Amino acid sequence: MQKRARQAIVTVTAGLTLIGGVTTAAMAMSSGQGGDAALFAQLPPAAEASSTPQSGLSPESQSTTTPDTSGTSGADDGTDDSTVSAAQAAPPVKVTTTETSEKSAAAETAEAKSAKSAKTAKEKAKLPTGRATATSFWDAQTASGKPMRYATIASPYWPLGTKVKVSYKGKSVIGVVEDFGPAEWAVAQHDIPAIVDLSEKMMADLTGVRSNTVHVNFEVLKWGSGGVYRTSGTGYNLAMGR
Repeated sequence: MQKRARQAIVTVTAGLTLIGGVTTAAMAMSSGQGGDAALFAQLPPAAEASSTPQSGLSPESQSTTTPDTSGTSGADDGTDDSTVSAAQAAPPVKVTTTETSEKSAAAETAEAKSAKSAKTAKEKAKLPTGRATATSFWDAQTASGKPMRYATIASPYWPLGTKVKVSYKGKSVIGVVEDFGPAEWAVAQHDIPAIVDLSEKMMADLTGVRSNTVHVNFEVLKWGSGGVYRTSGTGYNLAMGR
């Protein structure tokens, strides 16, 4: 109702203004003052009069409606829609504790194997080799408690259970330290210390003679874990590969 009233007031005002302008023009024409063109040029157009806000109108009638752009999506907020969509679409990568543990265990296993291999190679590199005098013997009982056999050898410096390769003129045999000997005097009486005693069967296999004394090449293949007869004396450094 208020809006219609305001529109009526504006219309009446415009009409009064137009009537006043026509009346003034008629009076001017009747009195002979000025031409029609000059008179109508001074009159305000009806449209302007009708659109001119009146002092009597309320502030609401003078205000204009402003479109609401609060929900407009055209404003650029600096976010790339395609980037956001891709980030939302791609699932996050999850690394489970189990996978991490398995990888750590695998790495530790590989490291342990590598360390073990290095240790084995280092130990093997330290195993003694050299040239010594070999004698022969045969006893019914050995220091290890085992019966005498073909592979039995004796040494004053190598621990029981040590595996040794003995070579003579291109032929080789492998024996195991199962007894102690020779004695100190027997070791020292040879030009090269006699640090190994072979079973008579092994000596016969190498040289063709059961009881014999020859120069041989020796190579310790594996250290034993048994007892040792002596830790010093003639030929000890030779037996240790020093």
